[in-house]
Amino acid sequence: MQTRGQSGRTCTRPSEPAGRFAGASRGKAQGAMHEVMNDASQQHAATHPEPEGRAPDPEPGVPRVPATAQPVIPLLPYQREDVESPARFNWCCWSRQIGKSFTKSLRRILRGLKRRRNQVFLSAGERQSRELMLKAQQHCQALAIAAAYRCDASFEGMAVRHLQLTLPNGVRIIGLPANPQTARGFTGDVFLDEFAMHREDREIWAAVFPTLLRGEGELDVASTPKGPANLFAELRDNASFRHSTVTLHDAIAQGLRLNAEEIRRSIHDESLFRQEFLCEFLDDVGAFLTHEQIAACEDATLTLPARLATGSTESAERMGESLRALTRSHACFVGVDVGRRRDLTVFWVLGFPASGFGARAEDRAVTSAGSIRDARNPGSELIGRGALVSLGVIEMRDAPFREQYDVLRRVMGFSAVRGCCIDATGVGMAMAEAAEEEFGTGRVEAVTFTPAMKDRLATGLKRRIEDGTVRLPVDDAVRSDLHSVRWDVTTGGAGRFLVSQESDAHADRFWALALAIRAAEHAAPPARVEFQSAGGLRFARAGIW
Repeated sequence: MQTRGQSGRTCTRPSEPAGRFAGASRGKAQGAMHEVMNDASQQHAATHPEPEGRAPDPEPGVPRVPATAQPVIPLLPYQREDVESPARFNWCCWSRQIGKSFTKSLRRILRGLKRRRNQVFLSAGERQSRELMLKAQQHCQALAIAAAYRCDASFEGMAVRHLQLTLPNGVRIIGLPANPQTARGFTGDVFLDEFAMHREDREIWAAVFPTLLRGEGELDVASTPKGPANLFAELRDNASFRHSTVTLHDAIAQGLRLNAEEIRRSIHDESLFRQEFLCEFLDDVGAFLTHEQIAACEDATLTLPARLATGSTESAERMGESLRALTRSHACFVGVDVGRRRDLTVFWVLGFPASGFGARAEDRAVTSAGSIRDARNPGSELIGRGALVSLGVIEMRDAPFREQYDVLRRVMGFSAVRGCCIDATGVGMAMAEAAEEEFGTGRVEAVTFTPAMKDRLATGLKRRIEDGTVRLPVDDAVRSDLHSVRWDVTTGGAGRFLVSQESDAHADRFWALALAIRAAEHAAPPARVEFQSAGGLRFARAGIW
């Protein structure tokens, strides 16, 4: 019989009649324990016993060559450590695709054989339960443990089946989809697979934990993170558990053959990579804008942000040409968040279709969803549901103020730019004052970030995001920056905006976008020159001469 372990190596075992093996189940189980837990010589002795009373004789003329023992189930160091752990309660936060379910199913089979206790596997769903039980079945085949596989419809009134492996000494491995009702009624050690994904985690916990109280029951809880608002995350601080965290980088350092950078690029979502592969408990709870809300406003057809290096005039010129083409058909509005050393300077350019913005002020009406309609013809939306489109985002890091102002002058040089709001707090004050003086207060507004003003800016941005009336480029840095802002209430009851400590962002893009939205919503339409006839020309009968 040939089976494959996790690494893909082929393990060869002579087939044995079930009847012969059934009488030696405990001895074979102990042999399996030695194969996994002891060194190579012990593995060879345990898995290849010589018949009693005689030693094998070599063929005539063939020299005796010592055999090299290979593990039946190859394990990496972090897997071996988990399998050998004697801890009663285990909490494991492991990356995706590093053998979490493979390792845990092997551990529970060996622990069940040693302790003569049933093992209950609870998975997030029926499909996951089948996959986990398939791994358990493969372990039994690799270890030459005879096991009977059954699929029983055992829950009255529910379309849920439980899967079962029965081992020679009567130990049962029971696979169940996670459900408080299915978890009750079984006594034994428990493995909660991908516990952070269980919908009714607290109810399942209440159903499962009492089954561990008799017979010194053991509990393994394993998952990748899914935010901090679940029981799996709360168990991080439970001192009764042995804790193990293995990231993708940890696994690769211990011999796993995967390319972390290739996975990061392929997944194309930095936050998702950090959660699924770096085991970070990222949080949408408390986030001012959730990932789901941000993703709903993203548009892959929009221009990605231009990140200008200090002194890079070529990049600025290319960005200027790109904006020049876009501004021919749009009325544009600019938000500028100013930084110098620690923070970015960000120029965010939003646009309305120019045909819609040119209507007279008295003919424009803003709907509850932020759309602008022609009041003379309420059935026609002038700007496509009022969506503000991101025409360009310019980012500058560690740039001198002279270079920053040159970029501002280049952007404001487009006649299509109708309004600009500049952060006039701290280091931005000089740039805002200079811009007001050069371009006039009718086009430029210096905005000081008081708590009340920040609340108005953030609220305006959130309304646009929730209504879907702003279009954003698909960019990891932009997404992370918008998600980094948190709304916090102080002990005195006052609210304030904070930036998440789990993020490297400083919310510079968030505030630049909020300023651009303010510029768009407060800008006046261009002046219209109207001519009115006063009748035909008349000449006096008498001149002045």
